[in-house]
Amino acid sequence: MTQHLQLEDVTVRRGRVTILSGITAKIDAGQICALIGPNGAGKSTLLAAIAGQLQAVGKLHFQGRAIDPRRIGYMPQHIEVQAELSVLEVMLLGRHDALGWQVKANIIDEASTLLCRIGLGDLAQRGMHTLSGGQQQLVLLAQRLMRKPDLLLLDEATSALDIRHQMEVLAMLRAYVAQTGALVLFAMHDLNLAAHHSDSILLLKNGRLVEHGAFAAAVTHTSLRSVYGIEAEFLRTGSGRSVIVPLSLNPMAFSEIAS
Repeated sequence: MTQHLQLEDVTVRRGRVTILSGITAKIDAGQICALIGPNGAGKSTLLAAIAGQLQAVGKLHFQGRAIDPRRIGYMPQHIEVQAELSVLEVMLLGRHDALGWQVKANIIDEASTLLCRIGLGDLAQRGMHTLSGGQQQLVLLAQRLMRKPDLLLLDEATSALDIRHQMEVLAMLRAYVAQTGALVLFAMHDLNLAAHHSDSILLLKNGRLVEHGAFAAAVTHTSLRSVYGIEAEFLRTGSGRSVIVPLSLNPMAFSEIAS
């Protein structure tokens, strides 16, 4: 079986406006791929199109066939639970396909274990509406993992989390990929998190794919100038990792914004 996500000339239009234009990429499974780019680049639109939430033209295949919604987990950027459900009930909805008149003990145990792994085990009976935004984000991410998806699509799923919880979530996703061979496509703004926790990246600008590959090869002084309009310095830490330090706006980019 072909173990990859195939995007071929994927285009999304809203009325006469083209949001995504001709996205073509092959992304192997068994990795975390960071989707990066400035605001309005098309990251959320691409994830929604892959998830089948937006109409798109072009080819979107996973493992050699049309994407099966039952095999994906999709977490959009803005999501909230309107119903008055407990944290545990929200978790169990991640396995709604296996629920009946009685919830099996092993499914409850699985939900409880995941809640403990994200540090919210003692909040299982709390109402979702009583949690902070970051806590809700953690629960909704864990709910997606309850589905055991082969393709996990996350749109800024750590945006409301502090740095410790961001690192814990990314470590959990790394373990999930190692255990299952799944593909995680994760839209994020923090370039340093993307550098340290992704295996590859898709870099978007104005609805087009600019770069695809390893972070170090794709994110350079040149691409930061052309995509983000900034000057930056690349520093090397004691552990050998590279850190991006933004320095200033690129004068040419600033003049374009000002005009």
